[in-house]
Formats: sequence, structure tokens, C-alpha cells
Amino acid sequence: MDLGLFGAEDLEASLDPFLVALAKAADLCLKPYRHALRFSGEPPTTIGDCSDCVVLIEARGADGARCSERDLELEIYRSGADLHLMLSVVNDEQAPLLWHGSHAVWMQAASGERCDRPTDGAALEALCRRIRALLVDADAPTS
Repeated sequence: MDLGLFGAEDLEASLDPFLVALAKAADLCLKPYRHALRFSGEPPTTIGDCSDCVVLIEARGADGARCSERDLELEIYRSGADLHLMLSVVNDEQAPLLWHGSHAVWMQAASGERCDRPTDGAALEALCRRIRALLVDADAPTS
């Protein structure tokens, strides 16, 4: 989906369905929390071209109260033709990072060394798989 023809306000409105789809994926994978998403910095001009795109995933409990300790930062970028995701916990600099390219790799935040998947890691890996699927669908040519 090419969004390059839209003005700034139209561009933001046209990306809303994309953010809603990502929020639904987060709600499904990271239950019982509810999620809202917003771009950090400039939004991408196309959904399929999300190089250097950063999305903040903000969590709320079932009662609607903010749970900032559950907030995530998702970086979506390309290296060549390959799509990569980097998922990190916003308010915990020691929490491992999840790099998701062709497979999931957990890394120590301080050193970048590989580490074991944390206890809540399976849900985060599932979220990355769903996001990759949404982005691949957005990249697919329409006929």
C-alpha cells in the first residue's frame, strides 16, 4: 500500500488501520493487557517500507489503568530485502531484547550477547511473528 500521495494529516489517518491491526495482535498475544500504539518520530511513508520505523506499544490493564512497566518499543527495519524486528521493554534497561528476522534471537541488553528466552518470551515471539505476517501482507503486490 503506497501512502506517498497523502499529506501529513492524511498520512497519519491512513496508517491508523495498520496501528489498529498491530494493537489487536498485541492484545491477542499479550493477554490480559490491552494495547495502544503510536509511532515514535516520523511515521513511515508506506506500510510496506518500514525502514527505521519505531512504534511504541503502550499497555493498559483490564481496568483501563496504564501499566507502563509493560510498555514495549518495536523497531521495524529492513536490511536489504529482509524484514527485521527489534522488540524491547521500554522501562527496563536490563531486560533482554528480542531480535526477530528469519527466526527469534534473544540478546542481553548491555552486551548484545545471545541469552536464553525469558519466561514471558514466548508471547513476545508470537507477537513478532504476527507483526511480520501483517507487514508481509502489506508488502504483497495487489492485483
